[in-house]
Amino acid sequence: MIYNTLNQRKIQIRILFLLLIISLTACGHANIREDTIFQSSTIQNLSAGGFEGTTTFDQLRKLGDFGLGTFNELDGEMIALDGEFLQIRSDGSVHKAVDSWTTPFAVVKRFKADSTYEIVGNPLDYEGLMDYIDEKLPNKNLPYAIKITGTFSYIKSRSVPKQKQPYPRLEEAIKHQAIFEFRDISGTMVGFRFPEYLNGINVAGYHFHFITNDKLGGGHIIDVKIKDIKIEVDNSCCLFLILPVE
Repeated sequence: MIYNTLNQRKIQIRILFLLLIISLTACGHANIREDTIFQSSTIQNLSAGGFEGTTTFDQLRKLGDFGLGTFNELDGEMIALDGEFLQIRSDGSVHKAVDSWTTPFAVVKRFKADSTYEIVGNPLDYEGLMDYIDEKLPNKNLPYAIKITGTFSYIKSRSVPKQKQPYPRLEEAIKHQAIFEFRDISGTMVGFRFPEYLNGINVAGYHFHFITNDKLGGGHIIDVKIKDIKIEVDNSCCLFLILPVE
């Protein structure tokens, strides 16, 4: 009975995706879709151990070409860039996500920059970089998708290993994280900034994942020191939330 109920919910969410795509591509709604962030589950649910994936990567591809998240059973870090969805595992390896794979938490958007900034020769650290972006944002009560490309003096990132049921809380899973360090590396930071009032739904403030240009490494960013970078900011007016169904 529980199995059948879960399957019914998965069917319902597929129908929801179909109706959503049809409605947002209807006449007069193109701009709404472009400015909408789509999110599967909440960070609060993930933090509580909600690691069972129900949204497929095939579904995510239909909603966005840019984003971040994780994988079923919290098996590594996810980064989406230019329509390519990648998995960065705890052993440091990078793999292309298969359409049938699922995610317990993901945030995606069709990225189109509204503003662009360049920083050359200013070795800002993570906090300094976030302060710089904050000064440029037109409205701090709205969420933003942010892409940062260029060269970095230092990147510290992480990935979390696959978990087993009963799933621990996220803070416990992170205790077994793998740490990666990159120096004088070229790559892309993919992330979002959410306002404080959305804390619990997503991470309040900034959340970034990283992928190297050769796509051989990356992860969830813990620390960074920039070298020469380009910052692209995509304004968002809407958040569409897909509730967890496990």
